[in-house]
Amino acid sequence: MEDAELFDLVIPPGVPRTIIRTVMENYNVELVPHNTRLSFANMDGDERELLAFRGEKEEVERVEAFMFEELKKFIN
Repeated sequence: MEDAELFDLVIPPGVPRTIIRTVMENYNVELVPHNTRLSFANMDGDERELLAFRGEKEEVERVEAFMFEELKKFIN
C-alpha cells in the first residue's frame, strides 16, 4: 500500500460501529485518526479528531458507496 497514493475518507460522526467493522473486514483500507476543523454553529474553528478510512482511490470510492448505502438502510 506504500507505493500508491493514499486517500482518506472521513467517517461522519454517528456511523454505527457495525458498519466500520464490516468495512475493515471486507475492504483493503486502514482505520486512521484524522484531524478536522469544524465550521458550523458554535464549533466554528474547533478541531476534532475523527476517524477515516485510508486506502487507494478506487478502494476508498467503493468504501464510500458501501458506507452511505448502509447508512441509508440504518436510517430507514
